[in-house]
Amino acid sequence: MWYAYAILCDDGSIYKGHTDNIERRYKEHSDGLGAKHTKNTSRLIYVKEFSTQSEALIHEKYLKTGNGREMLKAECAMD
Repeated sequence: MWYAYAILCDDGSIYKGHTDNIERRYKEHSDGLGAKHTKNTSRLIYVKEFSTQSEALIHEKYLKTGNGREMLKAECAMD
């Protein structure tokens, strides 16, 4: 399985990515092995599962669009 995901960072930004192991990847981010600003992240706010890497990558790209960012902001507001 593949996953598209979003992490709410301590600075209020939202990091988007994709991976084949969401638990491992989130730990890497939290341990400072991902993007610099994801270290000590607040929380994983969005995960969607896909059958293929290609599908997960397409969805990650969507999350980086205006519509995708708005959807993630709405997700944050619901929590």
